[in-house]
Amino acid sequence: MYLSKEIQAYHQALSHSDQTICKLLFVEICRYLPDADYKIWHRHPVWFLDGNPIVGYSKLKDSVRLLFWSGQSFEVEDLQPEGSFKAAEYRYTDATEVNTRQLKRWLGLSKKIQWDYKNIVKRKGKLERLK
Repeated sequence: MYLSKEIQAYHQALSHSDQTICKLLFVEICRYLPDADYKIWHRHPVWFLDGNPIVGYSKLKDSVRLLFWSGQSFEVEDLQPEGSFKAAEYRYTDATEVNTRQLKRWLGLSKKIQWDYKNIVKRKGKLERLK
């Protein structure tokens, strides 16, 4: 697991508490999505499978948001809908709130259930299910 300079800089710009959350999320996401590529995308860390965004996290004013691009299709109660497409989120204010068993389940679902965000512009805003 390689922590790029860009992601390292992203983490370093955060408060100690938020760094702890993000570092834990980084390690767990890399552990359970070993075949995913990751980079800073739209100013925050995002993981991709075959060029399709799967999961990422970002600092909000009062929390760290974990976002699953296809999360609304996971059919789990803990994730909250985000935006007008298929994304869903979970917000953390402390690293002790990160339930790694729950996170592992969500990451497993993110591999199995995917909407094609990679081609959303080409399809003029229409999403198609990949898996």
